[in-house]
Amino acid sequence: MFILFLSLAYRTDECQPWVLPVVRKVEKMIADDHSLNHEYLPILGLPEFRSSASKIALGEDSPAIKDNRVGAVQCLGGTGALKIGAEFLRRWYNGTDNTKTPVYVSAPTWENHNAVFSNAGFEDIRPYKYWDAGKRGLDLEGFLGDLESAPDHSIFVLHACAHNPTGTDPTQDQWKKIADVMKRKSLFAFFDSAYQGFASGNLDKDAWAVRYFVSQGFELFCAQSFSKNFGLYNERVGNLTVVAKDQDNLNRVLSQMEKIARITWSNPPSQGARLVAITLNTPELFAEWKDNVKTMADRVLLMRAQLKEKLKALGTPGTWEHITEQIGMFSFTGLNPKQVEYMVKEKHIYLMASGRINMCGLTTKNIDYVAESIHEAVTTVQ
Repeated sequence: MFILFLSLAYRTDECQPWVLPVVRKVEKMIADDHSLNHEYLPILGLPEFRSSASKIALGEDSPAIKDNRVGAVQCLGGTGALKIGAEFLRRWYNGTDNTKTPVYVSAPTWENHNAVFSNAGFEDIRPYKYWDAGKRGLDLEGFLGDLESAPDHSIFVLHACAHNPTGTDPTQDQWKKIADVMKRKSLFAFFDSAYQGFASGNLDKDAWAVRYFVSQGFELFCAQSFSKNFGLYNERVGNLTVVAKDQDNLNRVLSQMEKIARITWSNPPSQGARLVAITLNTPELFAEWKDNVKTMADRVLLMRAQLKEKLKALGTPGTWEHITEQIGMFSFTGLNPKQVEYMVKEKHIYLMASGRINMCGLTTKNIDYVAESIHEAVTTVQ
């Protein structure tokens, strides 16, 4: 048996890509709408996409939206949103030259976080403590300690939900402690939201941290990706939501971001953004999309629960509660590099050296083999 856990995308129980039924439906609607054309969009992007994307991040009743201090830039995926935000911060955050301003990313984090901020001109990119390998969970004490020791006005890249790669998120109480320190030290929160809805199956639950920070008066950026929760990986649909302190500052920020977008990609593509906008702004399509997203989330949650139970039934040494305590597409199994090597060479199960797997690689057909192989690796290799 050959099993690949290295994919970055969702897969069905048959290990196939899944085009969401609502996406198929809206694609046909767009193709049949002869009033549409291929003219340029505004530089900042499709207005109805930007506003609807920000609403699902912040909530329909967000006071920041009602105060007209929320704006957005349509971007090329979540990476593009990070790029536009990073370029703006390097130019204009806390002065006009921020190359020396520290940017903190979690240890570990998605590797592109380091690359995007480095490429934008930031010279001081630092890790903040996040993963506790010993207890296979969040190192809250270390995280808070790094927040306390960070220079005031430092930038922190935060994962909104379904932390990549650990799958470990702070609880709501832990987020409150994190926000308290960040507010006191005037640290800038740059959220990366790549899995809203996909993590828990609930859009509001997955956006809780971002919304709490807004409720506490933070000015912040939130990079949104619609690759995972719409399955639009190759359409590059992203949005950078900007929460400013007032409308005047918002206008200033967006005017500078428009200049950055102009020299970066000049004008954004319409197909994916239009598809998302139609879905989010049409009640029956929005309801269908939420059901589609829950289908994906529920499959991942089911695989987590079954893997944990099978390992416990086998009597595999160690604790495996972290499998279900983690959330989203990825999981840190806790396997060490030698055990991973055993899995690859002896069992033909391919995963990262860190022990990270994409839970979508698990299916009802291979889960017994995977559980037995993990048991064998743990009991055979120390």
